[in-house]
Amino acid sequence: MIPVFDPLRLASVSLDVLAAGRDAPGGVAARQRTRLARLLESAVHGSRFYRDHLAGFASGTPLDDLPTVTRAALMARFDDWVTDPRLRLDELKAFTADPQRLGEPYFGRFVIWESSGTSLQPGIFVQDAACMAVYDALESLRRNAPLSLRRWSDPLYLNEGLAFVGTIGGHFASHVSIERLRQLNPWMRVNFRSFSIMQPVPDLVGALNGYAPAVIATYPTVASLLADEAERGTLTFRPREVWTGGETLGLAARRHIERALACSVRNSFGASEFLTMGWECGHGRMHLNADWVILEPVDEHGCAVPLGHLSHSCLLTHLANTVQPLIRYELGDQIAVFDEPCACGSAMPVIEVQGRRDEPLVLTAPGGKRTTLLPMALTTVIEEQAGVYDFQIRQTGPLKLALRLPGDDGETRAAMDRCRGAIHAFAVAHGMPGLVVIEEMGMPLQRGRSGKVCRVLAAAVSSASEGKRMPLA
Repeated sequence: MIPVFDPLRLASVSLDVLAAGRDAPGGVAARQRTRLARLLESAVHGSRFYRDHLAGFASGTPLDDLPTVTRAALMARFDDWVTDPRLRLDELKAFTADPQRLGEPYFGRFVIWESSGTSLQPGIFVQDAACMAVYDALESLRRNAPLSLRRWSDPLYLNEGLAFVGTIGGHFASHVSIERLRQLNPWMRVNFRSFSIMQPVPDLVGALNGYAPAVIATYPTVASLLADEAERGTLTFRPREVWTGGETLGLAARRHIERALACSVRNSFGASEFLTMGWECGHGRMHLNADWVILEPVDEHGCAVPLGHLSHSCLLTHLANTVQPLIRYELGDQIAVFDEPCACGSAMPVIEVQGRRDEPLVLTAPGGKRTTLLPMALTTVIEEQAGVYDFQIRQTGPLKLALRLPGDDGETRAAMDRCRGAIHAFAVAHGMPGLVVIEEMGMPLQRGRSGKVCRVLAAAVSSASEGKRMPLA
């Protein structure tokens, strides 16, 4: 099985990424214009969905005058959306349902991964060798820069371990990417390992202690949990670096992780739609890979927000993927874009990102035993085992959760039963058989100021997110 990889294209893209990083003013915008024109031509020529969606818009219409799209609309017409007629949704669903095919090239030329239902609609995303070359170049040349002397001598981590700690039960982007790298290089097969956050915390900590990786790539809530375990003395090794992404990383959480694990923390910004949108430079500023992705910060009415202002949402245009075009796609994250240059000298704009803010739940049994349920693990259980995506869990007591579903009919009743069963099984596996789940049906989901639903709400302040929590009932 040969992974999707084009070394000549990777070399060409890498040279361009290096040049763009120090480009003169206007250089990044010029790259955007060229790549956007190619994307629009490819989409209209090869995608029946986009031919319909963009009908009536003349060639050369400014991007911000084009209509937006949602994941639900695209997934509803998946076979018309993609530009390769061999890609069919029913067959791709069967592919991603098979754990034995994780990381396997699809038709020998596509990398396939699935996404969670945080937008209430699971997604399947397709990348070809050209797209993966962009991801590889951005990840190696920006995500990991500036390299330390140790990194220069061993940039591929051939002599030390890297652990991905996350959701590994499905064909999710991070896990598929790790498996692809393991297939590309035999040394990476030894030194790159994945660990599931679905297992009980003591088991996870024990497995990591046995491996003692130099680098841990994970979500901020998981990194904070590992920092807690280090302070308790159960995590016995100290990684040199922790890479975080997938959730919002607050300042207090960063300091807690750095202090407890005695390591450097490097944050990044990505999504299933575009794997590596932003990276953190040596000055601690997040930079957007604007030569390959366009993000438009918009308010609740879809209108552009001024520079430096936090948006209600953002629209993504993917300049590297012509197989599955994304043009003004509603991503949902809140961002702010700044125009002042960064002291690091990069030509890429500085951004601020407010993404997922689900919270760890710390359960306490009557005898005093405490267990942490990670939000990413809990939402994965409900999505994968119960098939429910529109929900909210609130901790209302030491061993009590409230599960809220917006509907109030027979279908919602069946969904509630599936959710309760999945949550109870998960709690039992984590040593909390006495967990009580209170049903709340037919009630609106609580939303933050952005209008987004925080799907997992804790009962007390934790180091991971620094916000206000609901009081214990």
